[in-house]
Amino acid sequence: MERAAPLRWGILGAGLIAGEFAKDLRFTDAGTAVAIGSRAQETAERFGEEFGVPNRHGSYEALVADPEVEAVYVATPHPFHLDGAILALEAGKPVLVEKPFTMNAAEAREIVRVARERDLFAMEAMWTRFLPHIHEVRRLLAEGVLGELVTLTADHGQWFARDPEHRIFKAELGGGALLDLGVYVVSFASMVLGTPERVVASSEPAFTGVDGQTSMILTHAGGAQAILNTTSLAKTATRAAIVGTEGRIEIEPQFYRPTSFNLIMRGEAPLHHDPAHEGHGLRHQAVEVAHCLREGLRESRLMPLDETVSIMETMDAIRAAVVS
Repeated sequence: MERAAPLRWGILGAGLIAGEFAKDLRFTDAGTAVAIGSRAQETAERFGEEFGVPNRHGSYEALVADPEVEAVYVATPHPFHLDGAILALEAGKPVLVEKPFTMNAAEAREIVRVARERDLFAMEAMWTRFLPHIHEVRRLLAEGVLGELVTLTADHGQWFARDPEHRIFKAELGGGALLDLGVYVVSFASMVLGTPERVVASSEPAFTGVDGQTSMILTHAGGAQAILNTTSLAKTATRAAIVGTEGRIEIEPQFYRPTSFNLIMRGEAPLHHDPAHEGHGLRHQAVEVAHCLREGLRESRLMPLDETVSIMETMDAIRAAVVS
């Protein structure tokens, strides 16, 4: 069988995550970065030189109009995801939108509306969903090996220097631990337990006023609870665990990155799972997009659009619970 040609990516935004995406594509033949778009030509040229991207555009409009671009990866800061995604969709290009998908659920619903009206593919770039260890975790959950699920725990904390100009501390750039880091734990809980029925949350601000630490308890149908924490003030263990009546799965370290996990059945010795991996891991979401487009799908079964909207609704509910 003839191998499909690599999907030709245009990257909208030239920041850190855009560079990691471009580098990680080198580990797969399913996609290649052919164009970079920035708000400044000089930045686009510098990015293109560093990562070997041939087409370099000094505007996002020029990027989405590039005829060589088959799909657009929106890699701008959170507040600009909506505009970047709509720009690409209106140019007829499928989109992969960096997490969090948007600033809130209303914006998420708008991207989904436009994608569906134009019959185009769209997906949130929650790259954790597509990693090898998560694929194995999902298989075990589908087989019901843990029995009835009772508790899920996950934390994601990173230390950042007290720089008021860093995006994680700037409200106008979508700053705060919840949007930037907490989306990982909320999405993980959604993947395992679905949409919560009740949300309890507590938050403390960072020095600029954006949330610095937020803890959440999500209660799901049947009584299962997700106990989640996120902070931008300290490096946490970044572990996750899924606990059922028959056993548990413990993922560490850094549950959201390529890693290993233990399956611990009640009364038995742990079974260690350590899938082979190289590179950062961002390419797996690009492989999923290429697969979906080859199959004629308009969204991913592993990261469906309705779930992305539901996750943003949960994030909105967490913030409302904190305010109240």
